[in-house]
Amino acid sequence: MEITPEKTPDAASQFRAHPDDPAVTENRDLPRILTAHNAATAYTSLLVCTLALLILSGCSQPSTLQEIRNEGVLHVITRVAPSIYYEGREGPTGYDYELAKRFAAELGVELRLRVGEDNTEVLSVLSRDFAHIGLAGLSEQPLFENHYKTLTTGIEAQSIVVYNRDVERPESLTDLVGQTLHLVSDSNHEYQLQALTGKTPDIFWQVHPGLDAAGILARVETGELSYAVVSSNELELNHVFFPQVKQGFALGDAKELAWLFPASQDDSLVSAAKAFFEKMREDGTIAQLSERFYGHLDHLNYVGARTFMHHVENRLPSYKTLFQDNASIFNMDWRLLAAIGYQESHWRPNAVSPTGVRGLMMLTRNTANYIGINNRLDAEESIQGGAKYFRMVHEKIPERIAEPDRTWFALASYNVGYGHLEDARRLTESAGKDPDRWMDVKEFLPLLAQKEWYKKTRFGYARGHEPVLYVQNIRRYYDVLARMMKPTEDIAATTESSFVGLEQGRKGSSPGGLSEDGADMRASLPPELGTIPPTL
Repeated sequence: MEITPEKTPDAASQFRAHPDDPAVTENRDLPRILTAHNAATAYTSLLVCTLALLILSGCSQPSTLQEIRNEGVLHVITRVAPSIYYEGREGPTGYDYELAKRFAAELGVELRLRVGEDNTEVLSVLSRDFAHIGLAGLSEQPLFENHYKTLTTGIEAQSIVVYNRDVERPESLTDLVGQTLHLVSDSNHEYQLQALTGKTPDIFWQVHPGLDAAGILARVETGELSYAVVSSNELELNHVFFPQVKQGFALGDAKELAWLFPASQDDSLVSAAKAFFEKMREDGTIAQLSERFYGHLDHLNYVGARTFMHHVENRLPSYKTLFQDNASIFNMDWRLLAAIGYQESHWRPNAVSPTGVRGLMMLTRNTANYIGINNRLDAEESIQGGAKYFRMVHEKIPERIAEPDRTWFALASYNVGYGHLEDARRLTESAGKDPDRWMDVKEFLPLLAQKEWYKKTRFGYARGHEPVLYVQNIRRYYDVLARMMKPTEDIAATTESSFVGLEQGRKGSSPGGLSEDGADMRASLPPELGTIPPTL
């Protein structure tokens, strides 16, 4: 009997079940379940890794300060104003600009400036985080909360009600019921008025988006507007140009102006700026800049301002060319030479003083002989002699003293004599202050009139108050002339000697795309005022 060998079942057949067996379906789906399980496990792992990377990324996100250093640029948005930023003869300047420039240098980065039309644009750029810092001339306000961070800058300002001198002076808001106050847009003033309207509800105001403080003041000057509100610091910088504008009263207490930062930034940049300002206060830089931009503004009252403007219109044209020509010869700003001439004689060629000085530049006989001037009453000779002598005095001041202090010292020396100036500088140094800074030395010059002080000096008694007032007045006259008149652009090319002027910095291209002739800055100023003044 043939026996057929039995086939050994394969491993798979041993596990096969009947098709109707429920286990069949379950076993058939197992590979898909395993695949799905593996995919889910992989997705979970990927998600965990992704979250871990995001967390690690968040932890390593650079701070605002580090981003600035990485890029090498500090982005600042500002507007044109003599109290903040403007283009001077030697390039950009202004109180806030000078601080921002120093802050960028402190960080070791480039300062990149964008110039907006007004505060509305400055605030808009900041709110969208398109700049690191905003320079707007504003103080901290409650409505800034959650929108901007702030840091005070050392300059205080108040909201001042001004009026045309032909209308009745208001003593308080109750005197303005039924009247309209006029303001620039996005200023401190609107907030102040809103806070006060609860007490005086019938007060109205109108905001002028297209005007700056000078534009508002110009319209009060002409009588187009009767009442307005401007910042006290901008009024100080502009009042001489608008003698018909009078100061009424303040809307509130003075507050420090502030730099603004986007609220979306972390605190690293604000903290760095705070440390920078503390350093600037400690080393005297804040005080020096305050003196430079605001220290001469309490001179020229209403009568003096009107008289000066009248003489600019009626006397200066006869001598303007002489000032320009001689300033060119001696490489100095002709407007500075003209300001000296006005302080000396009010541009009167036949002026004579009881002490024997005479002529438009009021030269002494000894000085005239020394510099080769024969006829002190001849305007051309007098201006030439004054320019030559001032140049000599200026070159005697140590070169290590930076402008504008060097020129301020030269003016004081021109007035009181180099020996007395040196006496005052020695007194300054002995008191532990800086003999190379005008703001320190001008405190000690008046002491030369007091025996207890001048007996300690080499050159003795001097009427030390006079050079202080002399410098202050010339700074103010120059301020006005610089705003109304253009400099002679080719002066510095005529000689190898350094240019004598009252601005600090170097001539360069205009940031923010401003045109060289400053047309963008003049838009809201009265036509006769020309450019923003290079405040001394």
